[in-house]
Amino acid sequence: MTEQPQDHQGKETPMMKQFNEIKRQYPDALLLFRVGDFYETFGEDAIKASQILGITLTNRSNGASKIELAGIPFHALDAYLPRLVRAGLRVAICEQLEDPKLTKNIVKRGVTDLITPGLALGDHVLDARTDNFLASLVAGTEQQWGVALMDISTGRFLAGQGDETFVRQVVGTFFPKEMIASRSSRDLASGLAPQLPFQFLEPWIFESDYAREQIGLQFGVDGLKGFGIDHLPLAITACGAILHYLKTSTHQRLDHLDTIRRLDHEGVLWLDPFSIKNLELVGSQGTSLAEVLDETITPMGARMLRRWLMLPLAQEDKILQRQEVVAAVMKQPEEAAKLRECLSDIGDLERLVGKMATGRLIPRELPRLAQAIEATRTLKSLPIPQVQDWLKSVDPLMDTALRIQKEIRPDAPTAPG
Repeated sequence: MTEQPQDHQGKETPMMKQFNEIKRQYPDALLLFRVGDFYETFGEDAIKASQILGITLTNRSNGASKIELAGIPFHALDAYLPRLVRAGLRVAICEQLEDPKLTKNIVKRGVTDLITPGLALGDHVLDARTDNFLASLVAGTEQQWGVALMDISTGRFLAGQGDETFVRQVVGTFFPKEMIASRSSRDLASGLAPQLPFQFLEPWIFESDYAREQIGLQFGVDGLKGFGIDHLPLAITACGAILHYLKTSTHQRLDHLDTIRRLDHEGVLWLDPFSIKNLELVGSQGTSLAEVLDETITPMGARMLRRWLMLPLAQEDKILQRQEVVAAVMKQPEEAAKLRECLSDIGDLERLVGKMATGRLIPRELPRLAQAIEATRTLKSLPIPQVQDWLKSVDPLMDTALRIQKEIRPDAPTAPG
């Protein structure tokens, strides 16, 4: 049954009533509302979408009034969604939850995904060669701040505590795509990173007891000594706020978040934002140092290289150890070539595992996972002692690879990604 666009008695149409009810649940997000073969936007959302995407803005009747309208074909979502997210918008995907042909009433709809700049998982939204951090800021007394960083696509979770200079270093080093903070510290927090999109949450989310409860539930622990942040109350609160934000943003499966690593100055050199910019380490308007040096085979390697450039080692023994590994590989060109081939087959295993843990891995990606597992087994067999030392404790998971190969046929049809 076709949904009726207009109520001739001057009342709000059933479909627009449904849209408004769902929009009230996601007031800060741009709502892509599935109507047949299109995702439609209405009102202020339509105005924003038309400006960012360069699509036509029209209007439709809604009872006695009219409302702005702009839409995109459903099959073109992967082309348009990244542009909305990179503009700093939260985007709620509202799908039809039943077949319109099987109902005589308004089609049931619901939000199935909420994509934000800091909570993206899709390959078409993420930059494969850079981390995608969400950051949480907590203001304390005596100009102290707690900060936490989370990349849900890889499970990397970092936290620390320090003064304003420390926070600016963290933001300038990790380039978070989105920030969250309490409404009560809106002006202070936004002043530390005015160029980044912020979400300001209710103050109770940043209460210490609530934060500890969230961390305990996520990691199944009673204390925080194992994370090295038990004496950093503001860092703990920042971690709890991030976990809350994840769980209220359609991310309920977070098994790949298995630890929190402390942000500190031990063993690395922290650079100030001015130095990072002037040294053109990453993301400069010209050619950055990262682009010159990046001969990595995998997106994982590219992200690691950028982290190494932004936080260079400061301890001589660690520097020499890294040089020894590079020298050992360069002395065996044939094995180095095999190493590169293996890494090529592994691909972006880190983000594949992140998708799998969050329930976002689609069937056609499973063969890539099996290929990565097989390549890891080959990697373990290479006669390079340093590589073997690193992979000594890695389980090849061949049973998993064999099951994928058995269950997933390469020629089987798959749903659009």
